Order: sequence, then C-alpha cells, then structure tokens
Amino acid sequence: MPTTPELERRLREAELRVTRPRVAVLSAVHHHPHADTDSILRAVRTDLPEVSHQAVYDGLRALTHSGLVRRIEPAGSPARYEARIGDNHHHLVCRSCGVIADVDCAVGHAPCLTASTDRGFTIDEAEVNYWGLCPECSDAPRP
Repeated sequence: MPTTPELERRLREAELRVTRPRVAVLSAVHHHPHADTDSILRAVRTDLPEVSHQAVYDGLRALTHSGLVRRIEPAGSPARYEARIGDNHHHLVCRSCGVIADVDCAVGHAPCLTASTDRGFTIDEAEVNYWGLCPECSDAPRP
C-alpha cells in the first residue's frame, strides 16, 4: 500500500490540491478495493472523524476525474471505487453476496476485446464483468 507521502505525490502529479480528506479518501480506496461510497466514508472517518459526506463525495469525484481512481458500476450495485487503474482489467461479481474480485485482461492487449465494428470510434478500453457465485456462496447449502 502506498504511504502518505506517496499519496500526496500522486495528488500533486495529478495537479490536485493536497488536502487531508483527499489523502484519506485515496488511502481508503487503496485499502478497500471495490468499496462503495458509504464504506469509504466509514474508513475515512476512522482517521478523520469530522469529515463530511460531501468532502468524501467531492474527493471521489476529483480522484476519479483526475484518473487516480476508477469508478465501476456493476448492474444492481452502487458505484464502487478502485485504485487499480490503467491496465484495463475486468471484474468477477458474485450474484449472491455481491463480492467483486479483479481478473486480468481476458485475451490480448487492451482493450482485450475487439468490437465487431468500431463505428468510427477510437476504442481504448473494454469493460467486462463476469457474473457467477464466489467460492463461499458456491459452497453454501441450498435451501
């Protein structure tokens, strides 16, 4: 996990002002991959109990906009955030408990999948979610 000075450096490189809430939000995203906003807020409040919902929302928006954080939105789930960026990885999503896990690119180089037609788009990313049951839910007794 990156240290506080490393997180501060990343914020500066992204031309973002270094604030305690932004550092705390970025740290929480690194420590809690695929967390939703409420989980990130709880994590941030362990170090900054006075931080507001709005400061966390603003921090997530700024970090996402700058490319330091990636926002994912699996169907039926609130937005989730992760610090693994730039490698065009995909996700495994459990239909039962909602746990999300990273999975490396399906085949080949980014964007991993070739569209049947690009319709004039310059494609630079493909987003894939694999759906199924995680090991714990697969092993759970069926009612």
